[in-house]
Amino acid sequence: MRLEYLHFAFDSIMHRKMRSWLNILSILIGITAVFALVSFGQGLSTYVNNLATEMGKDKIMAQVGGGFSSPFDERYFFTQEEMNMLERMKGVEDFTPMTMASAKIEKDDKRIYTILLGLDSDMIRLIDEMMTIKVEDGRDLKKGDIFKVVLGHNYQIPNKIFKKPLRKGDRIMINDVEMEVIGFYSEVGNPQDDSQIYMTIEGFYTLFPEEEGKYKYAIMRASSGEDPAKIAERATERLRKHRGLKKGEENFMITTFEQAIQTFGAILNIINAVLILIASISVVVAAVNIMNTMYTAVLERTREIGIMKAIGAKNSDILFIFIVESGVIGFIGAGLGVLFGYLIASAGGRIAAEAGYSMLKPVFPLWLIIGCLTFGFCLGAFSGLFPARHASRLKPVEALHYE
Repeated sequence: MRLEYLHFAFDSIMHRKMRSWLNILSILIGITAVFALVSFGQGLSTYVNNLATEMGKDKIMAQVGGGFSSPFDERYFFTQEEMNMLERMKGVEDFTPMTMASAKIEKDDKRIYTILLGLDSDMIRLIDEMMTIKVEDGRDLKKGDIFKVVLGHNYQIPNKIFKKPLRKGDRIMINDVEMEVIGFYSEVGNPQDDSQIYMTIEGFYTLFPEEEGKYKYAIMRASSGEDPAKIAERATERLRKHRGLKKGEENFMITTFEQAIQTFGAILNIINAVLILIASISVVVAAVNIMNTMYTAVLERTREIGIMKAIGAKNSDILFIFIVESGVIGFIGAGLGVLFGYLIASAGGRIAAEAGYSMLKPVFPLWLIIGCLTFGFCLGAFSGLFPARHASRLKPVEALHYE
């Protein structure tokens, strides 16, 4: 008997194609938006988790400025004395200072400005590990490379930065000084990082002699068994005391990589929640549309309901028919929404990758697909619940006399 009721529900949908498809369309739009947004959120979460795995949780970062301050602000920097103080701290196994500046790059009569990083060649391994990059062509920096540079990934792509792609052995002008390209780092996934230029700190001070002894960043690795968070706290307290600052007045920031990832993850979750909330508005509209349609269907089919009840159909049977009908509408809309969401998110991922944002890669876990389909069916069924209850409570005599 229940199979007959299912057939009756499907037959009702097919006999009201225009109305049914309009309801399906309203569900489709909402599920498409939710599916696409969540898939990008999951992609970013996967990227961050992979980043955390590659970098490791034993890293500590020190940065000048902090808050709304920029590391390019000339007022803020770490001195050599402060770097030595941090390096000698108990629990610090590896330590490397870094500095940076905006530099003018020229090649084939084209000029651009980008970020130039000065690295300690003795600890290049730690820097590569922290940035999750490796040399994919050529070699890495080593001591004595004064007029040699390693470029970000995008310099190898035609028309990305320069018209012609650069190759190992090419020469470029940095602040009017000729430099040799000795290698290229692997892709990071965003245009800024992939357009940076790296050189030894000795070479950096050759271009910026006024910056010698000034540092913008430092990376520390905690010794085995040490708590990076406690080291970061001690380093903050020590540097604050050295500079004569009160708590809350710091013009620097020292944090563990794990804390940075947690902060980024919390911000990401808030952004995702807001976007999904916005997308859910269309889902609410779809629910109202289904409820309105089912109420109309009850009025149109009052005599049918009376006939079914007259030949023995129970209230639960009538309730079942209308809930299944609205649930199927929601399920079909959700299925099409998942399909269109997948197509839109995949296309968006390809466009982002071509623009240099390969980290914006959507992920489609099985739970997201099943969750959207289940949500669509439940939404439709719930929207049809009240009209279904109304239909099930109609009295056979009144229903048969309804015009």
